[in-house]
Amino acid sequence: MLKRAFATAVSLLIMAGAASAGAWVGADDLPTNPLPCDGSPGNVVAKPYDGAAVSNAPERKGKTIRVVDIPKLIGIDYFAATTKGMQEAAAELGNVEIKTDGPTQANIDQQISFLDNYITSGVDGILFAALDSVAIAPVLKKALAAGINVVGYDANSTSDSRQWFVNQAEFNGVAKALIDSLAAEAGEDAGFGIITSTLTAPNHSRYIAEMEAYAAKCHPNMKWLETVEAQEDNVLSFNQASTLLNKYGDEVKGLFAVTAIATPAAAEAVSQANRCGKVAVVGLTTPNGMKPYVKSGCVKSVVLWNPVDLGYAATFVMRAVADGTLAPGATSVSAGRLGELKVVNGSEVLLGSPFIFTKNNINDFNF
Repeated sequence: MLKRAFATAVSLLIMAGAASAGAWVGADDLPTNPLPCDGSPGNVVAKPYDGAAVSNAPERKGKTIRVVDIPKLIGIDYFAATTKGMQEAAAELGNVEIKTDGPTQANIDQQISFLDNYITSGVDGILFAALDSVAIAPVLKKALAAGINVVGYDANSTSDSRQWFVNQAEFNGVAKALIDSLAAEAGEDAGFGIITSTLTAPNHSRYIAEMEAYAAKCHPNMKWLETVEAQEDNVLSFNQASTLLNKYGDEVKGLFAVTAIATPAAAEAVSQANRCGKVAVVGLTTPNGMKPYVKSGCVKSVVLWNPVDLGYAATFVMRAVADGTLAPGATSVSAGRLGELKVVNGSEVLLGSPFIFTKNNINDFNF
């Protein structure tokens, strides 16, 4: 942690006008890999398989498998979209029965409880999107020890607690898309805040860490003002965005929202504050909730991927794991209509590059 604190302090000194030592709250301590500033591809280093092994799993090749999907929470558009993709894949495969279940709030204790119950009742596979990469690890290891195949998507756990992780887009690619979009909309010296879910959410913390590294490298005059938690809650997200607008006044030129719920809430806060055109909102969310703001011109860039495809890919990966066709050392996996997906970072399957929704294309999508 001392090393991290020192690195953070150096980054803040480099970035002209950085607001406070707390600006980087929400980033994790893992190494970062910022992409080149000119848009050229980054270097990908091959790594050996670093996922876990399942213990005493029965023969499942070709047999119908019962799978439970436990996302961060149910009842929101994003995970409704991943569920849709899972059901599409299950219908196409014909030998996967899949059910989505989970908490209605972003609560790691509740997520663990759901997982524990399905381990006890018995399933062949578990798909999950972790609320906390470390806290969820013991119950996932319990599943592996019980012979259950475990595959993550959207938000990873520690690699030793699942076999594979389906990564919707590499974190440094998402970070570049977000930072570049804000720089284009608000300027190289824009002051901005971040609205995240919790400071321990693994994927959101990874985005913020990579955003920090890429901004320091390619947009060093940007001013990172503050990172706030919104707990995947619409009302709290709106209130946090409003607080940032009021607290920093004209100094804030942009808001990043790294959760599907916070992005439309931030756009609504900017709209109600009559600051459209003065404060850019750039975030990760599904397009349907952003269409009114994009149409009005209050939001210009929405960064994401197709969550239907993410759920679809995760189901094909689970089937391949159960069949033994995706095993340590594999370099790709077949994923139906998505074709061959690459294996990266040891035990991750990469869905693809992030996509930027704008006024020119957002109406082409319905999720």
